[in-house]
Amino acid sequence: MIRALIVDDEPHAREELEALLNETGAIEVVGSSANALEGIKAINTLRPEVVFLDIHMPMINGFEMLAMVNQEVMPHVVFITAYDEYSLKAFEEKTLDYLLKPVEPERLTKTISKLQELLRSGPAPSYEVAPIHRIPCFVGQRVRLICLRDVEYVSTSVAGTQVCTADACFYTEITLKVLEERAGLHRCHKQYLVNMESIQEIIFLPNGAAEILTLSNHKIPVSRRYLKSLKQKLLL
Repeated sequence: MIRALIVDDEPHAREELEALLNETGAIEVVGSSANALEGIKAINTLRPEVVFLDIHMPMINGFEMLAMVNQEVMPHVVFITAYDEYSLKAFEEKTLDYLLKPVEPERLTKTISKLQELLRSGPAPSYEVAPIHRIPCFVGQRVRLICLRDVEYVSTSVAGTQVCTADACFYTEITLKVLEERAGLHRCHKQYLVNMESIQEIIFLPNGAAEILTLSNHKIPVSRRYLKSLKQKLLL
């Protein structure tokens, strides 16, 4: 059985697709998410082999969501869309396949056959993704999009990944590695990334490490391992 995740903001569409996938006998639906941020969390925790991903979702569309997934856990992707104009774009993104809503069982069977063949002999999934310009974060039952210019630093702990602005910190499902690679934030510590535009001072410590003082007077650590690259970035 192929482990699958469905990401679609329409409850009826999710239920209909799950029923079709279950009828094939080849797919085990391990999760169903109503938005991109829930989808990223599900990918990180459930590790599906394929995600059936709606393109046209509010706030964060399917293409933007792909840019926020760590390559190490990236599943194969089948885009779901009701809009024909997205079809060519889906292939340009080198996804496995796309399905038009309403999904036809015969077309779904062809997609599953393609997926089975790819899982047997094909390479691991890898997609060309765009840079991240806004970071989605949970705020209660809502999702807030934090513009990169407002981010001072990002940190991770057992509680999760926090995106911190001058005024507050918010939790996101995007990993430090993805934010470092695709959002242009700079690694200063194993557990911290910093926005270079938010650095007010660097305080050098006797042990060879340092601290960053941000524009809003947050202090964040700089480990000895990353101090050299930070100084090079700042032309110090």
